[in-house]
Amino acid sequence: RATLLLSRCLLKMVKENIVVPEEILSFCCNGLQGSTSLPRAQEPGEQEEAPGTMASPSPTRNPTEVQMSQLVLPCHTNHRGELSTGQLLKWIDTAACLSAERHAGCPCVTASMDDIYFEHTISVGQVVNIKAKVNRAFNSSMEVGIQVSYEDLCSGKHCSICKAYATFVAQGPSGSKVKLKPLAPQTEEEKIEHSIAAERRRMRLVHKDTLKDLLTRSPCKTAELETRDGSVAVPAEKTRVESVELVLPPHANHQGNTFGGQIMAWMENVATIAASRLCHAHPTLRAIEMFHFRGPSQVGDRLVLKAIVNNAFKNSMEVGVCAEAYGQEMSVSRRHINSAFMTFVVLDQEGQPRTLPMVAPEPGDGERRYREASARKKIRLDRKYVVSCKQTEVPLSVPWDQSNKVYLSYNNVSALKTLVAKANWTLAREKEKVRMYTLEEDKFLSFRIEMSVRIAASRAFSLLSDLRRRHEWDRHYASTELVQQVDDDDMIYHVVSQTFSHENKPQDFVILASRRKPCSKGDPYVVAFRSVTLPTHPASAGFTRGETLCSGFCIWPESEERSKVAYYNQATPGYLNYVTTNVAGLSSNFCATFEACEKFLLKNKEDLIVRLQDL
Repeated sequence: RATLLLSRCLLKMVKENIVVPEEILSFCCNGLQGSTSLPRAQEPGEQEEAPGTMASPSPTRNPTEVQMSQLVLPCHTNHRGELSTGQLLKWIDTAACLSAERHAGCPCVTASMDDIYFEHTISVGQVVNIKAKVNRAFNSSMEVGIQVSYEDLCSGKHCSICKAYATFVAQGPSGSKVKLKPLAPQTEEEKIEHSIAAERRRMRLVHKDTLKDLLTRSPCKTAELETRDGSVAVPAEKTRVESVELVLPPHANHQGNTFGGQIMAWMENVATIAASRLCHAHPTLRAIEMFHFRGPSQVGDRLVLKAIVNNAFKNSMEVGVCAEAYGQEMSVSRRHINSAFMTFVVLDQEGQPRTLPMVAPEPGDGERRYREASARKKIRLDRKYVVSCKQTEVPLSVPWDQSNKVYLSYNNVSALKTLVAKANWTLAREKEKVRMYTLEEDKFLSFRIEMSVRIAASRAFSLLSDLRRRHEWDRHYASTELVQQVDDDDMIYHVVSQTFSHENKPQDFVILASRRKPCSKGDPYVVAFRSVTLPTHPASAGFTRGETLCSGFCIWPESEERSKVAYYNQATPGYLNYVTTNVAGLSSNFCATFEACEKFLLKNKEDLIVRLQDL
């Protein structure tokens, strides 16, 4: 009623050409917008807020953070009243793009998307909350982290849906690449994501090689033509789908390029149809494989989308989707825009996955896709098991083999970087130049020992990354054997310790050592260690097999000839007594060992220079 009276009064004054004071006009406008507070007199010394300005964000909030909330309406849902995954992908891509453009200050395009695992479905009437922020900026690309959850407005319940990582590329005039400014993380979470982003980038770059390597070592098997219930397998050709879409202005961004999320939504649509043709039911999308956009498409392009079921496992199936673009109806050549692999399940009335019929692949390319789908499933399981789960959920010694070497290396380095980025380290002891810090968490007691050494960081990195020389300064090491040189950055060692277990046997370890040089200025040199299981070196009766969860060195350059060397260790139960004895000051073994490490570095740095010059 008050709003109606304000409106009538203002309209009458305007009709009668009565000059309305600015204060009254402002009050009326605020009143129409729901504010009922009277104009406030300005306090002495108070600065007047510039027109159109907004309150500055919280100082701890990431300036690239974007939050999006969408109410799920019937037009967004499928036949079950659940949010279409294609629509969700469009919202995810939009929020991530806005975050990327906040940092870049210019238009950005989607380059790739990592694996996405959808944990729950979202129903009509619920709210989708999306938070996106830039984790790290590289030269012209940046990683954006996206968190998706839903909110039930009636019950107030919140639930996580998925977590995704997208890579965006900044584009200048005429599509030229733009060099990005570095991002300075502020909170502990941001520092962890910033540090691990370099490892995720490394993993993306070797993804194709991992698949090729697995296929090379896997035996070629002919597809079985009998289903699990004894009936004839479904020919893959019967699941094939082809559809065309015309790219219109609403499908494109301000540059005229098709939204990556829109392309993903169209791809999800044809993939769902292909999956439905196999199972004759309505499938649910559970995961999307890591994929890359090969090139852009523009308004006016025709997008041809093709999908086919590559392989059907007991409770899930993989659908391959391809998107190609061409400019005119008579055009012969088509541009490959994107390929993706989507995993579907069919749920029964209790929400449990149903058993699916098997697929009979076509000869040639169909058999190749069939084998590749099996290889991708193994890689997905390895990646989800080793990479996606929390550190506390990973067994101490994970079996190592060629197929999961990339993900174990990632887990090894990212676990150490996560430990380094923790904020609550407490100084426990200080003896001359050596400082010892501790970090107490729910399940772990971690320690850090650091000192400044007169040696170049690169030389300290070379000396400390070779475990075969550790016995020269660490009296706990009796001998070290290089078991396998995985690549230039990863080695597996068998270590025999001088320390005896409660069984009165010497301990031995099988350790994966992963080395990383700095990705950009400010990053440390990293040498990470973790236990792995190797078939060639099982536990033997003469030793007690020990395990290390997370340990290693970080080396920061302080100048050309000086560096800060820090050793980190997340103590396992068998090592805990030794740690607490040193923390409590009842022993100085840690300090003595690190002082021996400094002498080793200083003694060998000149010898290292000579050897490098001789190479």
